Amino acid sequence: MHSLYQKRLVVFVVCVFALTLSGVAQKKSAAKKSGGGAAELNKAYLQKIWTGWESLDGTKQAEFYAKGSHLFFDVAPVKYTSFDEYSTGVSKALADYSGGKFEVNDDVEIHPMGADHAWVASTIKSDMMKKNGKRELSTMRWTAIFQKEGGKWLIVHEHISEPIA
Repeated sequence: MHSLYQKRLVVFVVCVFALTLSGVAQKKSAAKKSGGGAAELNKAYLQKIWTGWESLDGTKQAEFYAKGSHLFFDVAPVKYTSFDEYSTGVSKALADYSGGKFEVNDDVEIHPMGADHAWVASTIKSDMMKKNGKRELSTMRWTAIFQKEGGKWLIVHEHISEPIA
């Protein structure tokens, strides 16, 4: 009787192990086919977001940001709790500027998290001109979390900072 119990236990363990391996293999195969779900989230798309900020008008960036309550950290002030608040605040903060140019640097990293989420990190080259003619060059740090909604990658959290000089 003891031998029969051991055989059943071994068969059960082998079956569970085989099913587990099968599930892992299917997940990896699906991720490869979809590019980890983030194939269209690439440096060119990220640059398009930053190029949009060159208008210095946050309202023109709404297409890249999720609606509703989301947390965004910018250089100043400390935080915003929705894109509407963020867009208004950043537009006010940029009111003293006449123009800007932003470039996503080659250190960009894109990390898919399943089919509908990804996080990115990069440094951003910033070249801004104040209305008084003063030019400001800097390198900012950028981290963003994206969520795919309606077939489009939208930022649901963003953190921008500048190193203390």
